[in-house]
Amino acid sequence: MQYKLAPEIKRQIRVLVKELNFTHIKSSQIHCIRSFDAKTRAYARIWGMSRLFKEVAGLEPNYIIEVIAQRFDKLSEREKIKTLIHELMHIPKTFSGALLSHRGPHHEINDREVEKILRNLK
Repeated sequence: MQYKLAPEIKRQIRVLVKELNFTHIKSSQIHCIRSFDAKTRAYARIWGMSRLFKEVAGLEPNYIIEVIAQRFDKLSEREKIKTLIHELMHIPKTFSGALLSHRGPHHEINDREVEKILRNLK
């Protein structure tokens, strides 16, 4: 699998974080890549850093949003935005480097919840 930095996705993330008022997300610590030849059915995925990196190595939490070129690039603009919102929803309010699962006691990450957020965006 090959990776390439995706500055256009990074710009889109910055805009979404601001417009959605996701104040807990530090855009400067979000990195975006486009992967090629990935063996996944996903359109995108997010990678976090465990707390161990901060505690042992002193590294601040960072996240990587990976868009899968062969799938993501075929989506409509609306679906691309929905996909990026979905990935941002995995970042907890603590911005700790951890990731939220799709279902938790106080949250759900699914198409219905993404649609609610998207409606509030417009």
